[in-house]
Amino acid sequence: MSRLDLAAERLAAALEHLEKAADSAAARAPLASVDSGLESERQALLARIAALEEELASLSGITEEVESRLDGAIGEIRAALARS
Repeated sequence: MSRLDLAAERLAAALEHLEKAADSAAARAPLASVDSGLESERQALLARIAALEEELASLSGITEEVESRLDGAIGEIRAALARS
C-alpha cells in the first residue's frame, strides 16, 4: 500500500470519527434546550408556590376573623332569644 493510500484511509477514518462526534453533539443540543426549559418552568412553579403560600396565610387570617365575628353574632342572637 502506498503512502498516499494510507493517508487517504487515515483521512477517511478521521472524517468518519468527526461526523459521528458532530451527530452526537447535535443529538445532545435539543436535550440541553429541554433541560433549560424545565429549569425555567421549575423556577416559575417555585415562584407560584411562594405566592400561593402568601395567599394562604392571608386567607387563614381572614378566616379566623370571620369565625370570631360569627361566634360573636351567634352569641348575641342566643342572648337575645333567651331574653324573649
